[in-house]
Amino acid sequence: MAKLYGDENFPLPVVDELRRLGHDVLTIQDTGKGKQGVSDELVLAFATAEGRAVLTINRKHFIRLHRLQPEHAGIIVCTFDPNFVEQAKRIHEAIELKAPLLAQLIRVNRPPPVS
Repeated sequence: MAKLYGDENFPLPVVDELRRLGHDVLTIQDTGKGKQGVSDELVLAFATAEGRAVLTINRKHFIRLHRLQPEHAGIIVCTFDPNFVEQAKRIHEAIELKAPLLAQLIRVNRPPPVS
């Protein structure tokens, strides 16, 4: 299972479900740095130092950081999905397909609505 680091805006219900699926997920809130406006650069630096892939819905900034700093423990960028359980399952499946996560940018998108 993967070692992950959820940034400040990442949905906690998704974190809970990923933990239930067996992943080691630490959040910025767990580290006592929640609501401090920690920069994306520092989030990535902390996650990299801890050997954790970043979980984020802040797609634009972390895709840019991946291009600027490709040596990291992984970045998983997600679109927001209010179906937290299904989002966690998609992340879990993407991690299994892409492991190891080192230096990878993984995109996990919400599926299109069913017509």
